[in-house]
Amino acid sequence: MEFNALLVQLLNGLAQASTLFLMAAGLSLIFGVTRIVNFAHGSFYMLGLYASVSLFEHLSHRWAGSGASGSAWFFWQSVVWSGVLTAALGALVEVLVIKRLSKASDIVQLLGTFALVLIIKDASLWFWGAEDLMGPRAPGLKGAVYILGRAFPSYDLLLIAVGPLGMGALWWILTKTRFGVLVRAASLDRDMVAALGVNQRWLFTGVFALGCALAGWAGALQMPREPANLSLDLTSVSEAFVVVVVGGLGSIPGAYLAALLIAETKALCMALGTVDRFGLTLEFSKLTLVAEFLVMAAVLVFKPWGLMGRPIAAKARAEEVVHENPSFERVWMAYGLALAFMVLWALPLLTHKAPYATVLAIDVLTSVLFASSLRFLMGPAGLHSFGHAAYFGLGAYGAALITLKLHWGMGWALLLAPMLSALVAAVVGWFCVQLSGIYLAMLTLAFAQIVWSIGFQWDDITGGSNGLSGIWPSPQWASKEDFYRLTLGLVGLSLFVLYRLAHSPFGYALRASRDSSLRAQALGIDVKRLQWTGFVVAAVFAGLAGALFAFSKGSISPEVLGISKSVDALVMVLLGGLEASHGPALGALIYTTLADHLQRATPYWQAALGVLILFLVLLRPEGLAGFLGGCGRRHTAAERAISRP
Repeated sequence: MEFNALLVQLLNGLAQASTLFLMAAGLSLIFGVTRIVNFAHGSFYMLGLYASVSLFEHLSHRWAGSGASGSAWFFWQSVVWSGVLTAALGALVEVLVIKRLSKASDIVQLLGTFALVLIIKDASLWFWGAEDLMGPRAPGLKGAVYILGRAFPSYDLLLIAVGPLGMGALWWILTKTRFGVLVRAASLDRDMVAALGVNQRWLFTGVFALGCALAGWAGALQMPREPANLSLDLTSVSEAFVVVVVGGLGSIPGAYLAALLIAETKALCMALGTVDRFGLTLEFSKLTLVAEFLVMAAVLVFKPWGLMGRPIAAKARAEEVVHENPSFERVWMAYGLALAFMVLWALPLLTHKAPYATVLAIDVLTSVLFASSLRFLMGPAGLHSFGHAAYFGLGAYGAALITLKLHWGMGWALLLAPMLSALVAAVVGWFCVQLSGIYLAMLTLAFAQIVWSIGFQWDDITGGSNGLSGIWPSPQWASKEDFYRLTLGLVGLSLFVLYRLAHSPFGYALRASRDSSLRAQALGIDVKRLQWTGFVVAAVFAGLAGALFAFSKGSISPEVLGISKSVDALVMVLLGGLEASHGPALGALIYTTLADHLQRATPYWQAALGVLILFLVLLRPEGLAGFLGGCGRRHTAAERAISRP
């Protein structure tokens, strides 16, 4: 590798680090003051890029013929105003939505801000269309400079300077202005700031608007480098989360250091390219897909709070509802489940004129098992995971490979595929259970993305981006009706086992470890080993759901390992209610059927789904199961009060 090629790649890394820093700095500011985990931050980055392209086109058409100086003026006006517009939109979102989520748990905040992602994405689709928008090249910076004989874009030199300049501007704001002093004070002790008479609502709104402006400017500065497209929201927010977590939540210097580390790691991988050593061929360029997640995993394993972070106090956990007559309710639940199982068993007969109903029912059942496995991890175990799709996808790929490569039957695939998920979870879980809170969740995401990159790039085994096809059930289960009943039986048995585990001494020990780790340890419970076991158990049932999914579809792709699949499971769990055993089943039923119907009814189905989720989060954060259970208990209490003499 030539030195000048390495130098140019490292300079490219510095330019990319500036964008990462602006994104992460906004996210870090918002979390540091408001303690809101803003999953919609990437949407403001996307809006900043879309807005800057549209503003430049509008100004250029209105003032056509103004020359090169006019074009440069329009370009920088577009950049500035896009940040202002995203700040205004961020302030509006904070007033209408975010402030109502401030008292909720981190996971409910994520669900609420994810709903905003869906709404903003479809609003962008309606306004700008599905096609990518190409931005202009920066006037006056269209050329290149030569560094040791290698061409380097002039605009990227400007981006290299943006990072330090942005860091300096934020330092001046936070240390030399009254607003900055209040921001730093609120990040350390919000109660004391309120006691001093500071209007926290306006402070939080201002911080949120500033964070959104930084995201918008980060997107606008990418105008000459990448087109505006609808996939930028999730890809950019995942990178921003990684930078913030690696640097340390709430630390601006940490965010800059992490952005440099991640960007230069990617640049180094590109510079190394393909390396042949000792008969082995190492393609470092492929690591750029997961370089940030590899860095995050390495940092969190050795520095659990990030490079410059500090431990974050956990929010108080809401107490679980204690039923007045649990034995009475369990009896009626058993009757209800038995009746539901009989109706579901007869579903193909009831819908023989609508065969698609059976196909949809299989999708619902696999989703129920997938969501229930995640609920076991999040509920009794208290471990929040953003990467649970890894074990679902491993089960799907395991079943496909056992069937297609080893030519074993479906029975062996359904038995061994969950074991593959358990094996990987045993390794990953050992590292993950050493952390807690958002750091734990992000480490699970890091490992999941590593698994996704293997599935996406290992063409010889996994089929790469094309995936695998021809995964069909055994002949005796070939018809949809028979496969539906097999799925119903396996899912029903799995849910029964999960329920019994959750209400066994093992499950109660998990709850004790979740609610008070120190007390559990004082009682002689090995908390980490117990949580590790719960992690593996959840992976087993997620793997079974993935295997059933593979046989129901006949083909799989790397999407079953992706972030969006993990988010789907989170939405199902929280939609139904985390505290209720039947919550995931209710959430999966509503989410899967509603998404299916909305996709066929309107191209803006994600926005409709987002509005529904948002209303539920704002009005009923306990989920549908908790709401219905509360109504039932209130009704029972009222009847008892009336019947008393």
